[in-house]
Amino acid sequence: MAADPATIEAMLREALAPTVLAVRDDSALHAGHAGAASGGGHYHVTIVSERFAGHTRVARHRMVYDALRGLFPSQIHALAVTAFTDQEYQSRETSRDPSRNSQT
Repeated sequence: MAADPATIEAMLREALAPTVLAVRDDSALHAGHAGAASGGGHYHVTIVSERFAGHTRVARHRMVYDALRGLFPSQIHALAVTAFTDQEYQSRETSRDPSRNSQT
């Protein structure tokens, strides 16, 4: 049985205190996939937390996987992670929207 995205969100909020968190269930895109037959879902997480400061991308992914350890493999088959610190996320958002750079 696939995990409820709300459960994933609650576990990540408790473990990593994110300022931004989005959990997307991509399971429907993988219907018929051999891994999906086990019942585990496919998810994408975008997470912003100061707890990632000073950690490599791999270490950040490990932190997310560790927080969700109890859901693998029965409820989560695949998890894509995009992880930022607050500063990285703000820089990314500013570069994507030039109007945020304007001085008013």
